[in-house]
Amino acid sequence: MMMNHLGLRRGLVVFFRNSMTRSVSGVYDIRFRVSVPSFRNYKTSSVVHHGGPHIDKSSSKLINIHWIKDGTNGEIQKITTSAYVGETLLQVAHHHEIELEGACEGVCACSTCHTILPDDLFSSLDPPSEEEEDMLDMAFGLEETSRLGCQVTLTEEMDGREFRLPAATRNFYVDGHVPKPH
Repeated sequence: MMMNHLGLRRGLVVFFRNSMTRSVSGVYDIRFRVSVPSFRNYKTSSVVHHGGPHIDKSSSKLINIHWIKDGTNGEIQKITTSAYVGETLLQVAHHHEIELEGACEGVCACSTCHTILPDDLFSSLDPPSEEEEDMLDMAFGLEETSRLGCQVTLTEEMDGREFRLPAATRNFYVDGHVPKPH
């Protein structure tokens, strides 16, 4: 059996199969069969930006957010930082040297930017994607309102909001070194 590719026609690749069989009388019987590949359902993913989305800071509004972190002696640290609308929590943390690792550099491939949001803010956001939920399953100290910082994009409504950092992460270097974003 020989297969000849004839090209594209309305988005389908059409193949003609040329099959030759010998009949009882010794004459070749030539038959043509047309087969069209079936359509497949493909899953598409959202676009992932290495390091997060790129923000035009000249036209983006500046807001303030608060980071809440449990201290080593039981005290609570509150750090206020400025942030541009459209940045992710991970980007803001890196700009201000907040201890939020982001080992995958913001492409939703780890759980080291795990952040805990207030209940009302968590419920106002779009639900996490399946990929984000898979990564959150590996996070240390997972809570009902946990999200990955690389997946939370700041809006004007988040001005003055608090974001709590978990007590630990599962990906820091053994010696405690926190990698710097490039």
